[in-house]
Amino acid sequence: MTDAVAVELAQQALMLILLLTAPPLLMGLVVGLVISIFQAATQIQDQMITFVPRMVAVFLVLLLLIPWYIRMLTAYTAELYSRVPAV
Repeated sequence: MTDAVAVELAQQALMLILLLTAPPLLMGLVVGLVISIFQAATQIQDQMITFVPRMVAVFLVLLLLIPWYIRMLTAYTAELYSRVPAV
């Protein structure tokens, strides 16, 4: 395995990590922002109000994106296995 191949595989792995983690993180960010605005408007400062909806939103996003996650991970794994004979 050359340095270029190793760098390419590392870049693909990092890109895959970014693609898979972005939707739940963005949903958590959006829900947290909406709840923070709600808390500022109503002056309710309970920590459970911020935690529970954010957790539910992230779990729903993960649940909805499971098929896409599986497709992305199996495609990357198949590509890695296809490169094994060349190494």
